[in-house]
Amino acid sequence: MHVTVIGTGYVGLVSGACFSDFGHVVVCVDKDAAKIDDLARGRIPIFEPGLDALVERNASAGRLSFTQDTKRAIRSADVVLIAVGTPSRRGDGFADLSFVYDAAREVAAEIDGFTVVVTKSTVPVGTGDEVDGIIRKLRPDADFAVVSNPEFLREGAAIEDFKRPDRVVVGTDDERARRVMSELYRPLYLNETPILFTNRRTAELIKYAANAFLATKISFINEIAELCEKAGANVQDVARGMGLDRRIGAKFLHPGPGFGGSCLPKDALALTETARRHGAPVKIVEAMIEVNTARKAAMVDKIIAACGGSVQGKTLAVLGLTFKPNTDDLRAAPSLVILPSLAVNGATVRAYDPAGMDEARKLIPELETAPDPYACMDGADALVILTEWDQFRALDLDRAKKALRHPLVVDLRNIYQPAEMAAKGFIYVSVGREDVRPK
Repeated sequence: MHVTVIGTGYVGLVSGACFSDFGHVVVCVDKDAAKIDDLARGRIPIFEPGLDALVERNASAGRLSFTQDTKRAIRSADVVLIAVGTPSRRGDGFADLSFVYDAAREVAAEIDGFTVVVTKSTVPVGTGDEVDGIIRKLRPDADFAVVSNPEFLREGAAIEDFKRPDRVVVGTDDERARRVMSELYRPLYLNETPILFTNRRTAELIKYAANAFLATKISFINEIAELCEKAGANVQDVARGMGLDRRIGAKFLHPGPGFGGSCLPKDALALTETARRHGAPVKIVEAMIEVNTARKAAMVDKIIAACGGSVQGKTLAVLGLTFKPNTDDLRAAPSLVILPSLAVNGATVRAYDPAGMDEARKLIPELETAPDPYACMDGADALVILTEWDQFRALDLDRAKKALRHPLVVDLRNIYQPAEMAAKGFIYVSVGREDVRPK
C-alpha cells in the first residue's frame, strides 16, 4: 500500500516510519526544505528512542522517503495522512486548524483515484466534516473518503505504542475506507489489537476525552498529595491503594509539579472550548486545568519554603527540564514556569537535562546550564529534581552531598525514599510525604 504523510513533526514522522516498518511504501512530505534534507541524510529532528534506527532501516530498504513534492506524493497514494500541527489558538484555546485545512486543499488538488484521507492530527469534533467539505467543494469529481484516526503516542515510548497499541480507533461510515484502513493496520491483527470502528465525530472525541481523563487523574493525585502533606499521610501509599483497584488503575497516579507536554494541556483547552460551543460545558475538565496551572505556582512556593522562606542570593541546582523523561520536548513543561519564577525571587538557577538543554536555552536565555548532574550541584544551596530521568534515580548521593553547599534536596518527582535520604544526611522534601532531616 502507498501511504503519504503530510507533516514530518512528531506524529507524522513516527507514524510514517512505523507504517513503513509494517511493509507499506511511505512518503513523508514537508515544506521545510532543511528538514527534508536532514531526514534524507538520516538526521532526526526530534529525540525519540529508537526512531533514528527505524528511519534508517526503512529508508535503506526503499520503503520510506522524504520529499517537498506534495503533488507527486499525493497522486501516488492510496492513503494520505494529515499529520500537521494543531496548536492552541490565542484567546480561546481552541485548536488552530489552519494547517489542517491547508493540507486538505493540497490533497483536493491532486487526488487521483479512490483515496482515503486520514486526519491523524488531533482535531476537534466536526473537523473531518470540514475537511470533507473543502475537498468536495474544490473537487466535486474526486473519489475519496475522509477518516479520523487519532494517535495515542507517548513521547519517549512512541514506537512501542504504535506497534503494540492498546487500541486503534478509526472513524468512518464508508465501507471502502474501512477495508483500506483494515489493510493499513493488518500487521496489528497478528497481535490481536482491538480496532474500534466508529463514526468520524466519535473518533475525534475519543482522543480528547482520553487525554482529558488522563490529565484529570494527574491533577487529582496532585490535590491528594497536598492533602497528604497537611494530614501526615503518604501519597504514594494512597496512590498504590487506589491503583490496586482494577476500576481505577495505577497509571497516571504519580504526584508531581503538574503536567505539561504537547498534548494534555492543549487538548484539555480545546475540549473545554468545544464543549462550550456545543452548550455542554465540561466543568470537571475546566477545574482540572485550573488545578494544573496553580500546581506549578505552588511548587515555586514549596521550593522557597524548603530554602527557609527565601531564595534571594541562593544558587539552586535543577535536574530535569523536559516535561517528562526520554524526550527533548519542553512544551508547557513545569520548568518553564518554575525556573523563571525562582529567578524573579532572587535565585540563581543552574540546570542540567540529558536532552532538553538546547531548547531550554532558547526558551529561557538567561538560564545557566551545566554539563552533568554533579557540575550542576557544585556549590549550590539546594538540589531540585524536576524531571524523573533514569540517570537521576541512581545518583551517587555521597558525591552529591559533597558537591552541595547545603544538603537540601527538593524532590518534586518522589524518586528517592525519605528514610534513605535522611540516613545519607540530607534534608529531604518531597511531594505528598513528610519532610525528613538527618537523624
